[in-house]
Amino acid sequence: MRNPLPPVPATLLDIEVAGELRRGVPAARLVAAPDNDDVEPLEIEGVRITGKAGDVQTVPGTGPRWIAGIGGGEPKDYRKTGAALVRAVNAALADDVEHGGKAFRAVQLELPEEAAGEHVTELALGLLLGGYRYRVTGEDPAPSVRTVRLVAADPALPALVDRASALAAATALTRDLANTPSNVKTPAWLADTAARVAGPRVEVTVRDEKWLAAEGFGGVLAVGGGSARPPRLIEMTYQPPGAARHLLLVGKGITFDTGGLSIKPADGMHLMRTDMAGGAAVIAAIRGVAALGLGVRVTALVPCAENHVSGSSYRPGDIVRHYGGKTTEVSNTDAEGRMVLADALVYGIRRFSPDYVVDAATLTGAMKVSLGLRTGGLFASDDTLAALVSEAGARVGEAWWRMPLVEDYAENVRGEFGDVRQTPGGPGGITAALFLREFTSGLPWAHLDIAGPARSEKNYGEVVPGATGFAARTLVELAASLA
Repeated sequence: MRNPLPPVPATLLDIEVAGELRRGVPAARLVAAPDNDDVEPLEIEGVRITGKAGDVQTVPGTGPRWIAGIGGGEPKDYRKTGAALVRAVNAALADDVEHGGKAFRAVQLELPEEAAGEHVTELALGLLLGGYRYRVTGEDPAPSVRTVRLVAADPALPALVDRASALAAATALTRDLANTPSNVKTPAWLADTAARVAGPRVEVTVRDEKWLAAEGFGGVLAVGGGSARPPRLIEMTYQPPGAARHLLLVGKGITFDTGGLSIKPADGMHLMRTDMAGGAAVIAAIRGVAALGLGVRVTALVPCAENHVSGSSYRPGDIVRHYGGKTTEVSNTDAEGRMVLADALVYGIRRFSPDYVVDAATLTGAMKVSLGLRTGGLFASDDTLAALVSEAGARVGEAWWRMPLVEDYAENVRGEFGDVRQTPGGPGGITAALFLREFTSGLPWAHLDIAGPARSEKNYGEVVPGATGFAARTLVELAASLA
């Protein structure tokens, strides 16, 4: 019987670079929008072509089957167009097969002369990710295009495509892991899968609940204590020879979040299968860093737990002792992400002595209110690191907005019965970041709150419904900037 689960990692299409068009292969053409409204839109075989970014038209005749608009020709327009084009091609392929036609598995696309390296990178990202789908089914998968041939004479294109493919693979793996349903995705499953997909250059150690208890990971054990599926800590290391800098990545790995005794409303709880999207991004990022052979040492930690409801659940009013000894007054068991991150941050800093620390988490609903669903919140204790993260995101098509670590609220984090309060008063995203800062030992640190952009309910750009894979490309690009 066929396994209904999609493979992890998903298989993405191949992008080839060729010097000329191949006869018999369906083709697409890129067209820019007119410079001003006074210019009449292009018309081909009676089809009006707007040239707007992402507008794909099917045209009859013997020429290109698809005409895709690239708007003003900005790099981000190419990414949007690549995604829209691959969706249109897959829809046409399915329609051909449904009507008894022969399935084509390749399409070719002649690049405009003005397309530079950044345009090709963005186009490739759109092509690779726009057709991503995750569906658990016993039926055969829908037909999809297997190969896109980019036709151009530039000898630099293969290297650009290879790099874009590695970035897209990181995004896709993050989506795979976050989309996997939580009846499959236990902490043990996530840890075992990370070890399986890591690649030969990444060393993986999985720490079980007995090790966590012996070492004093009180936050992870408290959060995971209500579930019959015990917690894990995933430890991944990539250490190329001669690396001068060391980046520690920490990702929230809550494989399902009921909220615990502070239980969530039922309406949105099904989305909590993606509450480990930060951990997924960290796993995918270190894999991508190793695949690219970047000259920077990277350690990735993912504390994994299921926040469930039972007689052994942790309670509001508990005082939890973290790895390293600091204590937290618990007031809301649904603020579980910061509890597991605190343990991992202290452990990672003491065990590995990194130069930079970055954590990623679907942490607070407050960030969704503040920044919406397409921009990640960036908190940082160091201006240089903040700039590196923001610039890395801009280069790979992920938007970040730096948020303030308002010192006036820092006093709220101080505890009355323990060292710190889990959910101090004040703006939720900021106070959560200030709580995490207590566990970073004064190192250059950035906190990425991705609660908004980690999930989507619709297509936009290269994003599809479900987990978006947000932050993985930024983390790979950040590592590249430190290499």
